[in-house]
Amino acid sequence: MKLKRILAKNSGRSSNGRISVRHQGGRHKRFLREIDFKRDKLDIVGRVEAIEYDPNRTADVALVVYTDGERRYILAPAGLAVGQTIMASKDASLKVGNALPLSKIPVGTNIHNIELTFGKGGQIVRSAGTLATVQGKEDSMITIKLPSGEIRKIDGRCFATIGQVSRLEHKTEIIGKAGRSRHMGIRPTVRGVAMYPTAHPHGGGEGRSGEGMPPKTPWGKPARGVKTRKRHKYSDKYIIGRRRSRLS
Repeated sequence: MKLKRILAKNSGRSSNGRISVRHQGGRHKRFLREIDFKRDKLDIVGRVEAIEYDPNRTADVALVVYTDGERRYILAPAGLAVGQTIMASKDASLKVGNALPLSKIPVGTNIHNIELTFGKGGQIVRSAGTLATVQGKEDSMITIKLPSGEIRKIDGRCFATIGQVSRLEHKTEIIGKAGRSRHMGIRPTVRGVAMYPTAHPHGGGEGRSGEGMPPKTPWGKPARGVKTRKRHKYSDKYIIGRRRSRLS
């Protein structure tokens, strides 16, 4: 399996060539690294060969070579160093970088790259500096506190990786200049109130005028303070406590 391939760039255009996602433009050429979110190479020891920067994600990635010769990329947890060994197993030790089923992880342990569906691979807690905590166990379900503050039940068979995701300093990074944003593929954002009336609901008016109406997107949808989650979602029964409000 190839570990890298060139990542296609469509600059926010659809198959018709029209802009479907705003503020995306040309950027530096990137390679997409295939990340092993499933950690399904069970009971085989791997050695960390390198810790690498990945332009497609906020966290660093670790290149792991297994005893059978296969190499895979995984998300690098904080504290993982070149030369250390890791393993995914039901009987693995509680060492940073090891992957275990949630049922085997003690209460109070910090984890990341957590599966929501058994065998699907890690879906949550994957960005730089994030961690979740095992809070309790009830029958086959494990209670997890997520970075958002939400408390949720997850099947105990689902795998998670021990430790906190690397690059804790990411949230304090300053881009520094407009040119770096363009290299990252981000185009400038124009305020709605600076546009003319046909381009945005906030546009128009003599001189500097406030919005004069509830904040809207260019397509007239409410922009702030409106709940977007479905009222009756399949996962409602797994959520014990909602994520904290932005004001708290």
